[in-house]
Amino acid sequence: MIKVVEGDLLHQEVEVIVNAWNRNFIPYWMLLPHGVSRAIKQKAGTKPFKEVQKHGFLGLGEAILTSAGKLSYKGIIHVAGIGVFWNSSEKAIRLSVQNAMKIVNEQGFTSVAFPLIGCGAGKFEEDRAIAIMKEELNKISFQAEVVLVKYSNQ
Repeated sequence: MIKVVEGDLLHQEVEVIVNAWNRNFIPYWMLLPHGVSRAIKQKAGTKPFKEVQKHGFLGLGEAILTSAGKLSYKGIIHVAGIGVFWNSSEKAIRLSVQNAMKIVNEQGFTSVAFPLIGCGAGKFEEDRAIAIMKEELNKISFQAEVVLVKYSNQ
């Protein structure tokens, strides 16, 4: 099941959330995270970011599972959804969805919430990102509930 909601990623009742991250070429402590990553860091603390940093440089769309830090989720899946020059692409979004869902399936998670990958710092258009994410999800076999969260602070 795939649903699109407006709201806050950190208020979704799911087992695991996805963080639209970068390719890990700049240490987390040197970055001033934006959007989803900033909200996660503020609520989860630095532990998940220290864990993802240990993996080194990430390939475009690569996904890494970490703990959820101070958040109540079972984990955070960090996806390299933007390129070296802080832009996103259809390829980055597709690979991010594929690799995040591979982790969801391997770990047996029953629910996952995604932000709109590439739409913050990556400057990708929201409606197009939703269409790409849905298209990619429809190619994948999974049992989990998938929530695509279009950010709204209301």
